[in-house]
Amino acid sequence: MIIVDDAIWRWRGRRWAHLASDHSHEELHAFAARLGLERRWFQGDHYDVPTAVREHAIALGAEPVTSRDLVRRLRRAGLRRPRPGDRRP
Repeated sequence: MIIVDDAIWRWRGRRWAHLASDHSHEELHAFAARLGLERRWFQGDHYDVPTAVREHAIALGAEPVTSRDLVRRLRRAGLRRPRPGDRRP
């Protein structure tokens, strides 16, 4: 399932969200391509997307989730990229 959290992250005068998959990176890359995102924008386990792209993703079937739920689902699927210094398995 493609998931997207709320656009709460401020950067360069815009609000951004995280677009991810709780199934596979392949599913995520295919969905991102439908949105016109370049693969080089992949952040290891998600794409950063501005508010307008988030809304388009939802219109195409992405499930809106909280940031905590997004991270929890990525971890459960084994797709979460650990942050530097993170010792969790």
